[in-house]
Amino acid sequence: MDLDVYIEQLGQRARAASRQLARASTALKNDALAAMADALQRAEPALLAANARDLASGKATGLDAALLDRLMLDRSRIASMADGLRQIAALADPVGAIDDLRARPSGIRVGRMRVPLGVVGIIYESRPNVTADAAGLCLKSGNACILRGGSEALHSNLAIAACITSGLESAGLPATAVQVVEVTDRAAVGLLAGLAAYVDIIVPRGGKGLIEAVIQQARVPVLKHLDGVCHVYIDTGADLDMARRIVLNAKTHRYGVCNALETLLVADSETAVLPAIVAELQAQGVELRGCARTQAVVPGLLSATEADWYAEYLAPILAVRVVDDIDAAIEHITRYGSAHTDAIVTRDLGHADRFLREVDSSSVMVNVSTRFADGYEYGLGAEIGISTDKLHARGPVGLEGLTNQKWVVLGNGEVRA
Repeated sequence: MDLDVYIEQLGQRARAASRQLARASTALKNDALAAMADALQRAEPALLAANARDLASGKATGLDAALLDRLMLDRSRIASMADGLRQIAALADPVGAIDDLRARPSGIRVGRMRVPLGVVGIIYESRPNVTADAAGLCLKSGNACILRGGSEALHSNLAIAACITSGLESAGLPATAVQVVEVTDRAAVGLLAGLAAYVDIIVPRGGKGLIEAVIQQARVPVLKHLDGVCHVYIDTGADLDMARRIVLNAKTHRYGVCNALETLLVADSETAVLPAIVAELQAQGVELRGCARTQAVVPGLLSATEADWYAEYLAPILAVRVVDDIDAAIEHITRYGSAHTDAIVTRDLGHADRFLREVDSSSVMVNVSTRFADGYEYGLGAEIGISTDKLHARGPVGLEGLTNQKWVVLGNGEVRA
């Protein structure tokens, strides 16, 4: 197979399909989504068998526990994929909506219409659920997509793609609206990221190395986040029981996800809560790495290094730092954070407002776990990814983030004087 020709053909077919999707009715897209969901649930035995092949191969090649967790499908996750597609179908269709239509003195009316981006390339590792989530979001937002999953999930991705194709065809939409790259050659990533003639945006989802490689090779815009160094700051006068519950959930709910807590900051006045938090985390197998002030309160912890403040562990490890006050907490987050998700636990409305305004992250939270930084929890349905960029889309990216706006002008024969 000539890889260059193969990838270009995928792009050509996607571009042609995108024109059909751009004019597809909401009802037709929803019919396809429902058919996809039904097909996934009917194919549960085949999906589990395909995933078992990928898991066995992953274990044999030494994939770490976090990647194996992301790779795994079970009945619950298959049901969740199907439910995600049905949730997308239930969401309002942004395509064609006209905002801010207003009359001008000349007699013309000017507004902005939501339109699809066109062709979306998605490059991801493990996470076979991304195949269904991405297909559903791209379809509902009127975009064709080309999906390049990791070689470790190839059998799972192809099995899911067969269900997606079945749903598209049953609704009379082109099967080429969603295409999975069927080769494992890593050169396909660079070719897809460089396919400027046919691909409008690339969305990489995976480890920092993958995302950096895509950024370097891309000739089209990239919607990205490099890592998720998420913080919780326990403020002066905070409800300490609330703080304890939030920290435990943010760290231990799932380790290998980008919205998991990686650094805990505690106001110097509230260090009395540290022994209880440390004891509960250690009981769940979490390794704590503390600054000198943390170690003075809880002796025996490992020493945190400068590298720990930058670390996205994706593992049962947590860095802990005692800071003077909210100013020091914000300064720490500004210096070491990754602009993903940061939370404050506080009773002080003024401090809450300052944190919301001054912490420049894609999601900023007050008195809740960072684990809520998620498309489902934000009411977006499934998400295409979480963007820490400042342009186009930021935070969890759902349907609206997969569209753009163009100006539309309506008139009745007006000419400019």
